[in-house]
Amino acid sequence: MKIVVTGGAGFIGGNFVHHMVNKYPDYEIINLDLLTYAGNLETLKPVEDKPNYKFIKGDIVDRPFIFDLFEKEKPDIIVNFAAETHVDRAVVDPESFVRTNVTGTTTLLDACKEYGIKRYHQVSTDEVYGDLPLDRPDLFFTEETPLHTSSPYSAAKAGADLFVLAYHRTFKLPVTISRCSNNYGPYQFPEKLIPLMLSRALANESLPVYGNGENVRDWLHVADHCEAIDLILHKGRDGEIYNVGGHNERTNLEVVKTILKALDRPESLIKYVTDRPGHDRRYAIDPAKLETELGWKPKYNFDTGIQQTIRWYLDNEDWWKRILSGEYSSYFESMYGERLQ
Repeated sequence: MKIVVTGGAGFIGGNFVHHMVNKYPDYEIINLDLLTYAGNLETLKPVEDKPNYKFIKGDIVDRPFIFDLFEKEKPDIIVNFAAETHVDRAVVDPESFVRTNVTGTTTLLDACKEYGIKRYHQVSTDEVYGDLPLDRPDLFFTEETPLHTSSPYSAAKAGADLFVLAYHRTFKLPVTISRCSNNYGPYQFPEKLIPLMLSRALANESLPVYGNGENVRDWLHVADHCEAIDLILHKGRDGEIYNVGGHNERTNLEVVKTILKALDRPESLIKYVTDRPGHDRRYAIDPAKLETELGWKPKYNFDTGIQQTIRWYLDNEDWWKRILSGEYSSYFESMYGERLQ
């Protein structure tokens, strides 16, 4: 079995590569990544010398390159993690999200159609469903929830999902889609909430929290997400969507306070900043379909998972400190600089 993992040098993709390379030594795992700002090959150091792992640098939007790759490698399965994912960046530069998330997806789909594959899997997000009211804790996203996007990022991801389903219906392409809640765990790029707050708290710097911090997210450990995708690839039904959620709802403020407590830092570091446009209020996934059909259950709850994650960042400071420079530093200043003054 030969699997191409696009975006495999990113956070979730990198963890998935680790999972597949180690679990299936008889599979060939090809990591295809453009190595944009969030792609980091240091994430793959533990597996880079494995005989069943190979890295190829390339852009999923580059049609001649992708078709040539398919011609040479003849993959059985494509797992597409490659995407622009940061909502704040999408507000500043929506076009780059359309390019990667939509055009990149259709390029991959065209190559899959041309060369034939056993499965194309699209890694999507619960953000395509929009948000839920804070005063209705009984409501959850299911696979039947209508798409109702709030940001250029989620609109681009929803557009990609619709193309995947259209290729399945029109061309009989074998596809599956997973939509996950907020991931956390090792190797997450430091622009995301948890590693951002960790790195700044360790440096005794202010922690920017949007609005009043009451926005709710359903947190999913990345290892549980990787296991879910693994199950979908091997047992999922063709043409189906599977929601992957952690049953771990927390407000952003609760997450930040948990980090501060674990690091023995004062809550006075919290700095409330102007909320971003269109900020979704609550995400919450019902993963019943994945649990009943495929037998998936998350191994981590947030209380244990966050402590393990904090420990990983403390033990791997060299990894994330090397990232906190260059474009990332400039980006942080452009996003939060004026708000912290």
